[in-house]
Amino acid sequence: MKIALLNVKFSPNLGDGLLSECLERELAVALPGVEVIVIDLAGRSHYRGHGPSRRGPVIALLEVLPRWARRHAVRVALAALVQFRLRRHVRDRLAGVDAVIVGGGNLLSDSDLNFPMKLAGALGEVARARLPVAVHAVGVNRRWSRTGHQLFVRALRSAALVAATVRDKRSQQAWRDLLEPHGVPAAGLAGDPGLLARCHFDPPTRVVPTANPIMVGLCVTSPLAVRYHAGGQPPTVDFAAWYQASTRALVAAGMHVLLFTNGSPEDRAFLARHGPEWCIAPPPDRSAPPSSSIPVTIVPAFTTPDELVNFIAGCDVIIAHRMHACIVAHSFAIPAIGLKWDVKLESFFALAGREAFIADCADLDPATLTALTCRALATGVDHEKLDRLIAMTRADIARLADRIAMAIGSSAMPCPTPAPQDPAPARRAMP
Repeated sequence: MKIALLNVKFSPNLGDGLLSECLERELAVALPGVEVIVIDLAGRSHYRGHGPSRRGPVIALLEVLPRWARRHAVRVALAALVQFRLRRHVRDRLAGVDAVIVGGGNLLSDSDLNFPMKLAGALGEVARARLPVAVHAVGVNRRWSRTGHQLFVRALRSAALVAATVRDKRSQQAWRDLLEPHGVPAAGLAGDPGLLARCHFDPPTRVVPTANPIMVGLCVTSPLAVRYHAGGQPPTVDFAAWYQASTRALVAAGMHVLLFTNGSPEDRAFLARHGPEWCIAPPPDRSAPPSSSIPVTIVPAFTTPDELVNFIAGCDVIIAHRMHACIVAHSFAIPAIGLKWDVKLESFFALAGREAFIADCADLDPATLTALTCRALATGVDHEKLDRLIAMTRADIARLADRIAMAIGSSAMPCPTPAPQDPAPARRAMP
């Protein structure tokens, strides 16, 4: 049996690679002997490290264009990418494949038609090959353009859909409102595969003498990324000033701050530009040179999900906007503090029962952040709830594997544009 995953595994944001690898490895457990391959929706074939990237400058350019010009420019560029690169890449990779799974990640979102056009192109090739398709644990953002909506509906209606799940209740409601009225089958709920990090990654055991300072992993996110993915809304605080003030407050509380990113180029550029200043203690008076060091470390950029997981698993607490930094921490029972920017993060903290540990940067002045960090460390993670959440996530993938195996083994393969079917068994959200 050979199964292809459609996702963005090789994105510079290593959270995407992490969840893909967790899904790949868990499918191998659920379907012994299966061969799982990945078809990256940008046509990538490997992790590309942390070299130069045009992503940040491109986003900055798009932001200054009038809306009509921005949409036209992006659509032309994406159409060329899909037609001349992605569709051929998908066709080649589908050779010998028995079924396709779309997932996971925030794939049903529409930032300048990126995922609508890529998914429509990729699933068009899958439909031509008449392969069964499952959608698993995806995020669904309801801020879709009219064109994006049409593309998503067309892509999912043309697929021989045998199972569909999304990763949270907000996504499920968006799926219900935007897709089901157009004939797309209903979607159940499934845990984000990244929750299985502790099951499939084996970071070194960290033994910390009690005299050592608390290690705080502070995940740095560029305001450019927040603004772009929040539909152009600017952050409510000056991020550079917030990170600097927060770093100094945590250090003053006796903690060691480790500045890192998940790998997105705009985040790395933001950290490279401002990080050295955050590592310098304020001088005792204004006339003195700012030369005294404080316990702050800029962590070298990671090149693979393994490196990201190993780092996070060695911290005592994680503070992050990036959802999969928080998910990995939670998987290893490391307290995480979420910085609000996208409803997907709020959905995860609600699922994990940690709503008390997510807040907007605007509400986290240095003293408040320090107090919340101390409270998170003192409270820890509820291991019983975490174990249940991980067990349910593994069961979700086992059900997915059963659906796929049944579809492959059926002599009557599903036809394109199937009639609506019963959704996969819904999961109860964690209290």
